[in-house]
Amino acid sequence: MRNPLQQPWLTEKSTRLTEQKGQYVFKVRNGASKSDIKAAVEAKFGVDVASVRTANYIGKSKRQHTRKGLIEGKKTDWKKAVVTLKDGQAIDYYAGSSAEGADKKTNKG
Repeated sequence: MRNPLQQPWLTEKSTRLTEQKGQYVFKVRNGASKSDIKAAVEAKFGVDVASVRTANYIGKSKRQHTRKGLIEGKKTDWKKAVVTLKDGQAIDYYAGSSAEGADKKTNKG
């Protein structure tokens, strides 16, 4: 299976969870299981995971009225994982990414 982690979910609430409880929030693939998420976090960040909680979010249906008629669609479903680390451990989301981002910005011709 591909890496289940899509991106860190950085909001005010998730930042508060990180600071107060040592819990980190990620947007993950819909088919990812808790054991897949745990293995991916441990492999990518080199930390020990104590627990994983997941929540499935159903995408809203949307309608748009146009001259040609009604267009119906749906936002995508997505899944969120809250990962709790063992005591004394932390994840740095930005480790190594700032230098890579600076190189990409300066190399634009």
